[in-house]
Amino acid sequence: MKKILLYDTTLRDGSQAEGISFSLPDKLRIASRLDQLGIHYIEGGWPGSNPKDMAFFRDIRRHPLKQARIAAFGSTRRAGRKVENDENVISLLAARTPVITIFGKSWMLHVNDVLRVTPATNLAMIRETVAYLKSKGKEVIYDAEHFFDGYKDDPKYALATLRAAADAGADFLVPCDTNGGCLPEEITSILEEVGRRFSLPLGIHAHNDGGLGVANTLAAVRAGAIMVQGTINGYGERTGNADLCTIIPNLVLKMKRAALDRRKLKKLEEISRFVDEMANVTPNPRAPFIGKSAFAHKGGMHVDAVRKNPQTFEHIDPAAVGNRRRILVSELSGKSNIILKAIEFGVDLGKETPETGRILQELKRLGEEGYEFEGADASFRILIQKALHRHKTFFELEGFRVIVEKHKDRPPLSEATVKIRVGERSELSAGEGDGPVNALDNALRKVLRKFYPQIKEVHLADFKVRDLDAAAGTAAKVRVLIQSQDKNDIWGTVGVSKNIIEASWQALVDSVDYKLLKDRTRRK
Repeated sequence: MKKILLYDTTLRDGSQAEGISFSLPDKLRIASRLDQLGIHYIEGGWPGSNPKDMAFFRDIRRHPLKQARIAAFGSTRRAGRKVENDENVISLLAARTPVITIFGKSWMLHVNDVLRVTPATNLAMIRETVAYLKSKGKEVIYDAEHFFDGYKDDPKYALATLRAAADAGADFLVPCDTNGGCLPEEITSILEEVGRRFSLPLGIHAHNDGGLGVANTLAAVRAGAIMVQGTINGYGERTGNADLCTIIPNLVLKMKRAALDRRKLKKLEEISRFVDEMANVTPNPRAPFIGKSAFAHKGGMHVDAVRKNPQTFEHIDPAAVGNRRRILVSELSGKSNIILKAIEFGVDLGKETPETGRILQELKRLGEEGYEFEGADASFRILIQKALHRHKTFFELEGFRVIVEKHKDRPPLSEATVKIRVGERSELSAGEGDGPVNALDNALRKVLRKFYPQIKEVHLADFKVRDLDAAAGTAAKVRVLIQSQDKNDIWGTVGVSKNIIEASWQALVDSVDYKLLKDRTRRK
């Protein structure tokens, strides 16, 4: 079997997604990480479209890559222009990349309604542009835009566009499902026909408008394509491009195709998160293979089976893609959930021990009250510590007060006063904040720093409120989830009450307790 070449277009096609924008430093960092992952081609952008992309091609030359070849992207020459005088072609050469990818029209609909040229002129535009770029010593990848739709409309002409590129010396022919509306069986049958007519290596560029970007890409590989184009996390225009984070493990682990070193495959989850961070996008927890929930187990029977043999409910080893198994705890949990979750915390519980039963009953009771521990591992760990009578109370609340003031033409000001007791000593402190919870958090951490200096390392990373009974209006019970962070970890805690300040206080206390607990455990 031929090696599969991975062609990443996150920096160009991916940045066309709504809400996605990469700065020049972002693009350089992403390119470096893609190279480390083992991507073979990185499409850096369209130099003829904006100065930032041209700056990327300039700067990437100062950051030599170990493996990946950088490609500049653009179109064929325009109608009525000589290829050597076409601004787009000139900018492609000015990018000084070893690889140039150009697209041309394959569908008569576009030839007639978009380009508004004759079919023969379109063929000449393709042929002359490829030939000119080859004469300049470039590796040329020809992306046949809308090829599958064009083939279904007029197969003879669609194939003629590929012939124009092939005869002019193109190195790769890449039929594109640009509208993302084809079915896998269509991709297979059409690409097989293309393979019978052309000896050049073939690729695939699929979009995800029908939810089949990955399926169509894998179908194309089965039909003979050896170049796979896609983006990290499936970023792209409209509903996105084929997702390389799903395609790559399917190729390597399921189809046994040589696309990526298995040792580098373990970096997949890490680079997915990195690109999300660069794009300022919250990672999709349900993404196949690399999502936070991809190997999360909640139902008691499932967890029991996974405890006995992970293959019962896991299609691969999570570590193969850099992910990990997660055991969720909720009112649906069984004893196996409790046992495995406790093991994550370094606590060995037997299935039939009284402590396991107590934890399970407490979990179900709290679930009825509205507590949810799936995003609050720290609160669950404290629950376990209390059930085992191992929990140390680091401080006791003697009282708190929160005041919110609003004056005309000024933003509201929140102030909180907190009084706590540590041992025989009581302390009082006040804090201000943008809101009542922020003020309460500031006051609590301010007073605790006198006893536990490491509290200054902690800050709130996220704060979420969920209405548990919308019909009750402002009297509804609410659940507060807080994410806290220090220099080493991030953890979640939960509180539930009809009073949002009380619910927030519960989550804040658990957050502080967890910080002090884990620091004490680490010292041991």
